Amino acid sequence: MIDRFPEGAAMDVKSLAAFNPLYGQQAVRTALNNLSTAGHLRRVRERVGADRSQWVFRTYFSRTPRGDAWWNHFIATGEALAEERPAERSTDVQPPPPPADDPEPHHSPAHRALAGLGRADHRLALSAADCAALEPLAAEWLARGATAELFRTAMTAGLPPEVHSPAAFTRRRLVDKLPPARPVQPDAVPPGTRLAECTDCRVPARPPALLGGLCRACRAGGRSFAPPPPARLPATAVRRHAARARAALKTGQNSCRS
Repeated sequence: MIDRFPEGAAMDVKSLAAFNPLYGQQAVRTALNNLSTAGHLRRVRERVGADRSQWVFRTYFSRTPRGDAWWNHFIATGEALAEERPAERSTDVQPPPPPADDPEPHHSPAHRALAGLGRADHRLALSAADCAALEPLAAEWLARGATAELFRTAMTAGLPPEVHSPAAFTRRRLVDKLPPARPVQPDAVPPGTRLAECTDCRVPARPPALLGGLCRACRAGGRSFAPPPPARLPATAVRRHAARARAALKTGQNSCRS
């Protein structure tokens, strides 16, 4: 049911119980706790802005069960933790040779990008020495976010009919067309703007303290949200109330006769 809700739908116990009247609030709370301990759900409170004191409460759901380390990383950074790939069994089969069109794969990406210009346009065929000399400039392009295709297009677009010195021509373009530096990206989640909550009691805590999304007290069953049982009166108080009720009833009967 939860995985079919649209983003932003209410996920508190009362709303879920009202959405599905076949289950009461206690049953919904138990189901949410089970989903949390199974790694499918976590509750988080987030600050609306770094300079504001207003908080919003969110519930994150994952169809794939995640471990505590994955959820802790997500709550701290707002980014999913890359799944570890299973170790591959060793075999005696030798790895295939690199493709023939990949020149000297042991070189850096910048060196390979320069060496590939000659294949894109013969007028920019560079020697090995030319590639080594221009490698720092090409590396700066890639560091600023240029892809291999963008680099190749920028170097080969609008070439004159003849290029007498490919190395000098490429150097000039590397300097003149250098893209701007990447802007510094702020952290996805600034420190202190996101707190984990216990799935059951909603008490905020550090993510490592919430094993399975539950605090220690809720894991031990120490907290209960069921209404407390009514206090039992002592026997003397019960007899006293009964005597008062009989006296009031007798007084009412006498008033009716008169």
